[in-house]
Amino acid sequence: MRVSMIVNGEEVTREIEGRLLLVHFLRDHLGLTGTHWGCDTSNCGTCVVWLDGEPVKSCTVLAAMAGGHEVRTVEDLEQDGTLDPVQQGFMECHGLQCGFCTPGMMMTARALLDRNPDPSEGEIREAISGQICRCTGYATIVRSVRWAAARETQEVREAQESGATS
Repeated sequence: MRVSMIVNGEEVTREIEGRLLLVHFLRDHLGLTGTHWGCDTSNCGTCVVWLDGEPVKSCTVLAAMAGGHEVRTVEDLEQDGTLDPVQQGFMECHGLQCGFCTPGMMMTARALLDRNPDPSEGEIREAISGQICRCTGYATIVRSVRWAAARETQEVREAQESGATS
């Protein structure tokens, strides 16, 4: 079957099998290997992408179901050579160890911060509760997301202050 969707801002059309999972479409058909494939059972969350702005586990979505929709992957977080604050936070606070869960964690964290720019530790832990990290114990992931939230808050405050003095 033929499927078309917007992936990271670009329209893509491919011939696929109807049973192809979105995670495999992204990795094998589009070469977007930042989306990891871990379990095929929706337990690990390494495959989280956005479907029409909502985080989904792409191992539970058929590529055909994403037809006509917008998909955003971890590759789209960095814009024009500038890392997203979530990506920076994971670097600054050592939120990644082996890196396997990192793309899904980052996509979930970005969605959380877009909805709630100043989440509590509990809200962060709730947001990532559907994802498994076998390396960090989650403390550094939580710190990374809090770092990103503080960074974005600081950037907003600086922009408002510079606008007020202009």
